[in-house]
Amino acid sequence: MRTDFEKVVVIGYGKATGEILKYTDVRRTDYGYDLEFIEHEPHALSVTRQICEERGIPFASMPDRRELGGYLARMEEKTLIVSASNNFLFPAALVEREQVTIINFHNALLPDYPGRNAPSWVIYQGGERTGITWHYVTAGVDEGNIIVQKSCEIGPDTKAYELTQRLMDLACEGFRECFDSVLQETAEAKPQRFSPDRKLYRSTEIPGGGFLHLEEEPEKLYRLLRSVDYGKSGIFPPLQTEVEGARAEILRYRKIALEKRGEEADTLYLPLADGNLLKIKYRVL
Repeated sequence: MRTDFEKVVVIGYGKATGEILKYTDVRRTDYGYDLEFIEHEPHALSVTRQICEERGIPFASMPDRRELGGYLARMEEKTLIVSASNNFLFPAALVEREQVTIINFHNALLPDYPGRNAPSWVIYQGGERTGITWHYVTAGVDEGNIIVQKSCEIGPDTKAYELTQRLMDLACEGFRECFDSVLQETAEAKPQRFSPDRKLYRSTEIPGGGFLHLEEEPEKLYRLLRSVDYGKSGIFPPLQTEVEGARAEILRYRKIALEKRGEEADTLYLPLADGNLLKIKYRVL
């Protein structure tokens, strides 16, 4: 197999990035490119660092944006940068370099839900399907041509962390499907069609403004709770609400059968349309 790319650089973190890193390592024997990995967002238990150590892949930690941007800008070889689960915004000057090609994984079906925390927003807004997009990177955030997309359903009880895991699996599948065509520069990428005023979701935004308005429909509250539920990852701060005039913090929630209702203190029970109850445990601040 032949490619003009001399180097592949993988940037990201987490399990999916680790799988992508291992795949690009295996494919080195087919194409002969050099491979390296850059961790922009350090993690205490780095899966990718271990993979690099085991396979002899050069590893670098560059949490400083200027350092990372400068390092990439100095590359002279024809380079493919694979941005997987990566929140670094590539400078326009780098994106426009002729010898550099950048592809990015986005955890939504672009052009919908560009920006950060897409799984949260699609759950919160009641979406029934979502998916992933691999696209070329341009100067505009999540605006580049689409290389491949894969979709999945969102169940009525799906939580953000569950959806994120499914999307990571799809990202790996999509990457394996498009890698050869990207390296051989034969990918049939499709331009995105979107309104110039489409909403870009930012990392500082929280679904529902981070507040549970108890007068709203329980179904909407359940969507909000599920949309910010990343388990122990702490992507968002705990939701807050107001109970009998007092500010309160949501501790946990779950959907239960009607007959399992108890008389616990600091607990709300809200009736859902499917006949179950939404149980919410809180603490007064």
